[in-house]
Amino acid sequence: MEYGKIEREIHVDASPEVVYEVVSRPEHLREWWPDDATLDPTPGGVGELVWHGDGPERAMVVPMTVVEAVPPRLFSFRWAYEPDDVPDPSNSFLVTLELVPSGAGTTLRLTETGFRERGWEVATLEAAYREHATSWDRFLPRLARYAGQRVAAR
Repeated sequence: MEYGKIEREIHVDASPEVVYEVVSRPEHLREWWPDDATLDPTPGGVGELVWHGDGPERAMVVPMTVVEAVPPRLFSFRWAYEPDDVPDPSNSFLVTLELVPSGAGTTLRLTETGFRERGWEVATLEAAYREHATSWDRFLPRLARYAGQRVAAR
């Protein structure tokens, strides 16, 4: 296995406009992915993703930078593990979310790259890749449910 790229595709029962909001706005991101998020969802915009730990401190805070924002078709960002890093191609993962109209809903295509670029030894590379793949398999269905609930609430 190459461990270079994660690709996932799901159908979401919501328009590309709704799905775009759900993947690009911090108030929606925190409903399906991190515990908290701050983000300026424009190209070059920065923010952070926060996953709380079991104790009083924030367990994991990762910086992110928006690469592309083309409503309602494409949203991509880089995110880095180290809180003090400014995400760039050498130290971060690139997540691209393509939104394609599909009937009354949207086909969401996720691609995440940047694993091999980190220069990790094989065991670290494999573990990170598997962790991210498993996480997307858990979070993307939550995204689809949340987007569907947003449509139902309108």
